[in-house]
Formats: sequence, C-alpha cells, structure tokens
Amino acid sequence: SQDGLKQCLAEFRQQLAWVERLDVTLGPVADPVSQNASTSDAVDPENDFQREMSFYRQAQAAVLEALPRLRKLQVPTRRPDDYFAEMAKSDQQMQKIRQKLKSKQEAMERSEKAKQLRAMRKYGKKVQVEVLQRRQKEKKNMLNAVKKYQKGLSDKLDFLDEEQTSSQGNKKGNASQRTKKGPNAKRRYKNQKFGFGGKKKGSKWNTKESFNDVSSFQSKVAHNKGPGKGGRGGKGGKKALNKRPGKRARQKMKNRAR
Repeated sequence: SQDGLKQCLAEFRQQLAWVERLDVTLGPVADPVSQNASTSDAVDPENDFQREMSFYRQAQAAVLEALPRLRKLQVPTRRPDDYFAEMAKSDQQMQKIRQKLKSKQEAMERSEKAKQLRAMRKYGKKVQVEVLQRRQKEKKNMLNAVKKYQKGLSDKLDFLDEEQTSSQGNKKGNASQRTKKGPNAKRRYKNQKFGFGGKKKGSKWNTKESFNDVSSFQSKVAHNKGPGKGGRGGKGGKKALNKRPGKRARQKMKNRAR
C-alpha cells in the first residue's frame, strides 16, 4: 500500500519551480512562552483551544519560512492600495441582506416602543389607583372626624380647613395648567379669522351706570303724549273710532235692531 502510494505520487508529480508550487511543509512555530515547539503528540485533539493554536502556529511557521524566499525571488507580497477585488456576492444579494437587516431593526424598535407603552400604561394605572386610594382614605378620615364632632367627642374643625386648602390648591394647580397650556391651534385659527367676539350672555342686562343714566328718557313718548299717539291731545282718532264697544253698548245695539 505504501509502495503503491509512492508510485502514484511519482506519476502525477510535476517537476516545477517552487514559485509555481508555493508548498511549505513545516511543524508549528516555537511557543514564545515555553520556548519549545509543541509536537502533534502533545496536542489533545478533543481540546479545541490547543488544536486551533497548533494550526495557527503551523501557519505562522510557514509564513516565516515563505516570506523571505518570496522577497529573495522579488515576488510582491503586499496588496497595492488601489487593488479592486470583486465581491463574492452580487449587489442584488447585498441589497436583499440590507433590507432584511433594516426590517429586523425596525421590528426590534417597534417591539421596544410597545414595551415602553405597556410599561407607561402600567405605571399610569398604578398612579391612578394610588390617587383613588388616597382620596378614599381622605374621605373616610373626614367622615370619621365629622361623626366625632356630631357626637361631641371632638370640638375641632381642622378637617374643614384642610379640605378647603386642598381644594384651593387643586384649583390653583388646574388654573396654572390652563394658563400654561393656552388655546390650541384650531382655536387660534378661528380667533385670527373671526376675531375674539365679546361677551354674549348678559350683554343686555342693566348696570348701575345705565340705571342711573336718564339722559335719553322722553316723558311724552313714555306717557303716550307724543305725535301719533292716542292720548287726549294727540291725533289718534282712527284708533279711538276703531275701538270695540263694550258689552252693554252691544246689547243696546241688538235691542234697537229688533
């Protein structure tokens, strides 16, 4: 078997120069720590780290042996700066990969936003529950204080002051929020287009000044003494003639007609 392998090797072996073959067969380079070359027997094949390190040192030894020989033969070993190497994958494939990576990133961002929204909703519900519990506790404490006061167990009315101050604080907070917020865009547009208008409700009500102002008062008009009125000195004859007679006069008129 060994003789047969040697015979086959001799048949397909070609006598070419080394620069055409570039074959280097060496053992691993010496370990810089232990300063000795680790043999293949010392490497545990089940140990991935030792196996990979033996491959690395063997390749390093081949490079240290081949580079000086290539420089001696004036063979360039460095890639030029303007070297253009065609990619193994086409542009269409790379575009598909970019789109896939982009879609994965967008999906991760959406899931992260959904997590944040869920966390915010949980926190909002928690705050709402805490506020409701605090209000119920305050209401319960106030009712207990009122019952004690009614039964004569306590003569303090501090709970009313606390309730009033808390309500005033809430009103001030709401007012400050309203003043800070201001009108929205729709309201600003309508104000710009139609103006701000004015007070509508109660605009015809009397005030103290209008009640005391009698400059526009006309007694003749007020007492039906002006021209065209049906008073004694006026010219309202037509209105007086068209006046309907009373019941007794109508009865007399009917008797005469009979």
